[in-house]
Order: sequence, then structure tokens, then C-alpha cells
Amino acid sequence: MKTYQIHYFGLLGERRGRSDEAITSDAATARELYESLATEHAFGMPCGDLRAAVNDEMVSWDHALKDGDDVAFLPPMSGG
Repeated sequence: MKTYQIHYFGLLGERRGRSDEAITSDAATARELYESLATEHAFGMPCGDLRAAVNDEMVSWDHALKDGDDVAFLPPMSGG
């Protein structure tokens, strides 16, 4: 098991009811981690609609995660 600090933005934060949390997971990639969280918390947004960042850098969904990584999931933003 690895420990990750997760940050949720926009709709994901609203659906999770918090903006960040520390979790433990067996997920090896950003995709595996998001999909497990999306199932657990009913996010209702596929990976293709989001971006992932690890340790403040945008990454592909196949990015390999390491213990202690800081992971952010970023839904599309709108604004005016």
C-alpha cells in the first residue's frame, strides 16, 4: 500500500465533500487511483474529461505513482 495526498477541484470536491485528503491505495497509476476513487465516491466523470497532476506537474493517466505523491484531479474549468 502507498500513501497519497489527494486534492479535488471543482465538481469533484463538491461530490467528495472535501478538497483534500490523505489515502492509502494499491493503485499504481494516476488512472487506477482516479478510477478507484471515482467508483467509491460516485464522481460520474471519466478520466477523459479530467487532467491529473502529480507533485505539481501535469501528467498522463499512465503516470506511475510513488509512495508519498501529491495527486490532484482537475475537472474542466469555466469562467468569465
